[in-house]
This record gives sequence, C-alpha cells and structure tokens, in this order.
Amino acid sequence: MGCCQSKEGKRDWKPLEDRSCTDIPWLIFFMLFCAGMLCICGFAIATGAASRLISGYDSFGNTCGQRNTQIDGVDLSGRDMRENKYVFFLEPCNFDVINRRIKSIALCVSQCPNTQLQTYNDLKQFANNNGSQLCTYDITPTRYPSHSERQTKCPKLPVHASKSVPVFRRCIPVDIACYAEFIQAFVTFVSDNSVLHRVTAGVMASKEIIMGLCVLALVLSLLMMVVIRYISKVLVWILTILVIVCSIGGTGVLWWLYTDHRIALNNNSTSVFGKEVASDNVKALLIYAIIATIFTVVLLLVMFFMRKRVALTIALFHVAGKVFIHLPLLVLQPFWTFLCLMLFWVYWIAVLLFLGTAGTPFKNNSTNLVEYKLQEPLQYMVWYHAVGLIWISEYILAFQQMTIAGAVVTYYFTRNKSQMPSVPILKSMGRTLRYHLGTIAKGSFIITLVKIPRLILTYIHRKCLYICPIITINSTSFCTSARDAFVILVENALRVAAINTVGDFVLFLGKVLIVSCTAFAGVLALNYQREYTVWVLPLLIVCLFAFLVAHCFLSVFENVVDVLFLCFAVDTKYNDGSPGHEYYMDKALMVGQLFREDCINSICLTPPLCLSRSKANCGLAPLKQYLQL
Repeated sequence: MGCCQSKEGKRDWKPLEDRSCTDIPWLIFFMLFCAGMLCICGFAIATGAASRLISGYDSFGNTCGQRNTQIDGVDLSGRDMRENKYVFFLEPCNFDVINRRIKSIALCVSQCPNTQLQTYNDLKQFANNNGSQLCTYDITPTRYPSHSERQTKCPKLPVHASKSVPVFRRCIPVDIACYAEFIQAFVTFVSDNSVLHRVTAGVMASKEIIMGLCVLALVLSLLMMVVIRYISKVLVWILTILVIVCSIGGTGVLWWLYTDHRIALNNNSTSVFGKEVASDNVKALLIYAIIATIFTVVLLLVMFFMRKRVALTIALFHVAGKVFIHLPLLVLQPFWTFLCLMLFWVYWIAVLLFLGTAGTPFKNNSTNLVEYKLQEPLQYMVWYHAVGLIWISEYILAFQQMTIAGAVVTYYFTRNKSQMPSVPILKSMGRTLRYHLGTIAKGSFIITLVKIPRLILTYIHRKCLYICPIITINSTSFCTSARDAFVILVENALRVAAINTVGDFVLFLGKVLIVSCTAFAGVLALNYQREYTVWVLPLLIVCLFAFLVAHCFLSVFENVVDVLFLCFAVDTKYNDGSPGHEYYMDKALMVGQLFREDCINSICLTPPLCLSRSKANCGLAPLKQYLQL
C-alpha cells in the first residue's frame, strides 16, 4: 500500500494500452470507510435521532407528532403529541452561539400563530379558537392572563407571526427583525445595532436583485467557456483588453457614484427615512472605490511586466479550444461534480444533525429541561464523520480530474481524430470506474491528511492533476505515476513555471472579468434602491458567488491545459519524429514557439528528411530558445 512497495520498474510508455486495475487495497480501504459512514447514519436513525430532527421535540423530551414514553424525573414527558406536530419556541430569537442552539423552552403545538399576539388574552383567545396552547403544558389557557409564572412559562410578548418550515416542522418568525438579532449574535463586534439591522433589511429588500445577479454570473461563465472554445487564439488578448477596460471603467463608475451620493447627501436631497442608509452607502462606495483603484493599479503593473510572456500560452490555449470542440461534454463537468458534491453535503449535514439529536435523554438540573447527549465512546463518531466530509469531497473532485485527464489523453494520443470514441468523456469515466477508483481513493486520502496545512494542500492538489494523466496514459499505480510525473515536471521545470504562471494569470483575468461585470451590473441595479438598500452585504454576496461560479467553470479549462502540457512533455520525451516514433502533438503546438515552422512539414509529412535535419537545426535548439524566453 505504501509508495516504497511499488514494484513497477522502467517500461515503455504505451498510451491507452495495457490497461489494468491500480491500488486495489486502497479501494477496499475506502469502501470499508464508506461502510462506516453508513453505519453512523444507521445508528442515528435507529436511535430515533432522525425522527426527532425532522419532527422536532420539546424541552421535556416529547417528540412532536408521536406518542411518547415517560422519562424518569420529568413530569411533563410521556405525552401523546400526535395532534401537536409543530415546534414552537417561547423566545425564538434568543440564540446561544456557543452551544449552537436557541435558548428557549420549546413546545409541541398544533398550529403556529399566523398573526401577531400582543397580550396574554390574545394567547388565551388563540388557544381557545385553534386548540394550540402556546404556554407550557401545566398551565391551562384560562390561566394565561393571571398565572404567576406566565413571564417564564409563556412566550415573550409580543408573539410575532410565524410559519412552519416545509420539511422541519418548526415555527419560524416572519419578521426580519428577528433575523437581525440572530446575526447580531455572530457579529458581536458591531456596536451600532441599527447598522446591522439596516444591512439585514437591505439583503431582504434586494433578494430578487441578488438572485438575478447570481444567474447573470452563471450565464457569463457559460459564455466564457463558449468564447474559449471558438476564439482561443485571440482569447488572451481579448481578456487582457477587456479586463483593462472593465477595471478602469468600474473604478471610474465607483468614484462617480461616490461623488453623486455624497453630493446628494450633503444637499439633503434624500428623504429623512433614507438618510442613514445613504450615509452607509457613501462610506461603502468610498471603500469600494479605494479598493478598486488599488486593485486596478496593481493589475495594470503586473500585466505590463508579463506582456512578453503572455504569448507563450497561446499555443496551448488554441489546442485546448480544439479539445472542447471535440469534447463538448467537458463544459458540463462542473455541473455533475457540483451536483454530486451538493448531494453528498446534504447527506453529510443531515447525518450531522441526526448526531446532534442522538444519544440518551437526561434532565439538566440547572434548567430542569431535557437534553440529549452522546456517551463518551460514541462522540468519536462525529470526528469520523468530519474526516469523511474531507475525504469523500476530495474523492469526488479527484474523480472529475481523472475523468477530464482520461478524455484529454484520449484526444491527444489518437492520431486520427475521426477514430475517437463517440463520447470520450463517458469512455474515460468508464475506464476510471473500472480501473482507477483505488488510485483516486489513495490520492484523495493523502490530500485529506494535509488538508489543514493549506500551502501543502495547494501544492499537492495541483500535482495530483499531473499524476492523473500519467495514470490514464499507462494505467500505473498512484506512487509509480507520482514518480513519473515528478521526473517529467523536473525535466520541464522552466516550461512548467512559464505556462503555469502565465496560464493561471490569464484564467485569473477571466475570473476577474466575470466578477467585474457582475459587480458592475449589481452597482447599477442597486443604485435604483439607494434610499432603502445598504449595498455592502448584497454586493459582497454577489461577487463571492460570481467568483465561485467562474472558478468552477474555468478550472475545467485549466485542467485541460495542464493535461495537454504533460502529454506534450511525454510526447517530446519519447518521440522524435522518426518512423515509428512520430509525434502525437497538434501542429499548433509545433508552431507555438516550440518547433520552427520549417521543420513541421518535415516531421509530419517526410520524417526521414526531418530526422536528418533535426540533429543540425530542428532538434533541441528551438526548445532551448523557448526555455530562455
């Protein structure tokens, strides 16, 4: 199982041949680990934690919507709650951040209050009309107005209107003021409560704009993929020009809006209601304008010093564009990967919540309420579950990388492109499922071990993509492929530095372009709501989502470029253009400052002529010239 036990020695590279299973022990280990994850889920369901989470339970150990058994020492437990299916909190906005729970007595009720209740007489009237008692079970509705303990055993007045969550039957207040108090528990450093309330209200007021801008970011990312596919040759220069225009234009617009809002505020042209919001917007626009100015200056300086090296990536980008033409399903890779991750994360969070309500009930003597707690040995299940989150998430991402690498390797090492499989992506996915699941498990486990040191993780995560082409080319184990990838990368260290630096920078420009366009549209849209919307949080949410979406899509193109480069390095190492060792590479790679044009026709059409000339002037000289750039 270890790297030192690899028995594979030197061999001939045979792309897409001699396919065999790799790292089978690690696949068995991963399957056993997943079985343990399922056992944790089964334990949570068997102990009733799932039903308590979905149906909810009160502070006395009664599960809502069910008949319950008596708990020793708890007088109000063991009640028949089949008619009371909803959980109602006496103080729903009193959230305990440290213990991650609502600090309130919870009751099982038959109906959530759909209107605001101002007095205890309103509580009594609501109970008589609907049969839903909002005070503790030991107080009858007739005693609500006069009971001596109504301050602690009845809800805090006024009782806000609430509605139940579709799946989890909890009565959630509809008043946004409650959410402001909820967020305030997290943002304890904010001293001005009114600012926090306005920011929260601004998000709620502009939620339609936020959703529309998120859709715009998705559309722009798809358009960027289409642009990359059809105009890859001029993509670098188009992106460079657009980023310069958008950065300068966006910065200018921010300064103009700051000046306009400041003049409007100084002239008292805004309404009294919107003065505080306008003041917040002026401060936010000033901060945004300063940050945008600094970012634009730094970006322009970097682009100026890298202008000569940008041309080196055009050849790889051009071939990558051809790859997307032949493999159009590559564009859909982020969708199914995101779907798989979302399904797993939903499952993981559900099981985590199950574990939060699992265990045996006990009475808290300080509060006289019932709580559920796991016994000491069972608490390690939470840690096991946490490791599963990282490992399986990395496994899904590694599966995507292996699938992309396999499809690109198939494209590169197929001389006659008309003889490619009908659906190379599905073919690559099938090969991965049949031969390389163990290798994916091993690689993702290594990443899991170094997840905390972020720098090490970033380095290994990038190298794992190079390992995946090696695996798909020769069907070797993880450690053997890692060794081969390391040797090839060392032999091409200068090329790796040049292409990775310039290529990543160009793709970063694409991400900046998507975020800038989305933010610009957001500024224009929010400008029409300047009197009642604070821009800070909505704009940050939109920009963060735009960057994540752009990263998901452009990372596929980045993976394709990296795989093409490694295939090219293998091609130039083991082939020289002679009969029987013809190059696999696309002609564009030969043109792209890697070989001179006068040798290309000779290599592709008359190998003997090229072979006789390669020793003199068509061999390593162009490569050395390329490395010196």
